Amino acid sequence: MRKKPALWGLHASPPGLLKYVLAALPFLVVVLVYLIASDLRHDVNHADKLLPGFGQMLDSLKDLALVPDQRTGKILLLADTLASLKRLLIGVVLASVFGLFLGVNMGLLPGFRALQLSFVTFFSMIPPLAILPILFISFGVGELAKIVLIFIGVFPVIARDIYLASTQVPREQVVKALTLGATQLGVIYRVVLPQILPRLLDTVRLALGPAWLFLIASEAIAATNGLGYRIFLVRRYLAMDIILPYVLWITFIGFSMDWLLRRYMRWRYPWYERGGN
Repeated sequence: MRKKPALWGLHASPPGLLKYVLAALPFLVVVLVYLIASDLRHDVNHADKLLPGFGQMLDSLKDLALVPDQRTGKILLLADTLASLKRLLIGVVLASVFGLFLGVNMGLLPGFRALQLSFVTFFSMIPPLAILPILFISFGVGELAKIVLIFIGVFPVIARDIYLASTQVPREQVVKALTLGATQLGVIYRVVLPQILPRLLDTVRLALGPAWLFLIASEAIAATNGLGYRIFLVRRYLAMDIILPYVLWITFIGFSMDWLLRRYMRWRYPWYERGGN
């Protein structure tokens, strides 16, 4: 009997330690390449700003994360993070709620599907960033326009995905529930909806990337705080020692949100990962 490959192949199964080594390897390569490129540039020009050293970025990050701003008295990194997360979470949560209920009703009610599916499909083709000026004109440059942009960018994706998931629910479940005396609304919200919730979390995980894009774009154009605002504010000074830590911080927040959603799904819906997926 041939030995099962540990690294390459369709049936490869890396052992525990090797899995962690493989996961860390790309990060180590990127860090090594950056360090070499930074050293080469600083050897030529000690005042180079394009690829700051880790020491420069750490000093800038300490000022942003520990020292209150002289003008506002706030910790800038904390204030920017809270402002951005507030906009992001409100937009994504609203899009998830509306997308869930619209999608599940389109999937199970033919009349509702005939009324809404074509419109939602057409609406999903509108590039959200293209209508950003319209949103600023209509809703002003405050919080509402930024939240609406995130909602418009995420809502159609969630609604269409939940619709497809709803149509995949076995018809036998619906017939059995009706036979046992369930109402139509009971079938939708007590039989089908609980099965769709883990799919919703999966869809939200995929939608977080575009949601961050819409958030950063709106903050870059019109905002007085936020992670995107700070990045585009300091770009005029070529302050890469601030921009790169902010980009890494955004990436860390997004990765943490994805990880928390995955952990919650494993805890709350273990059947979905085992076979329901």
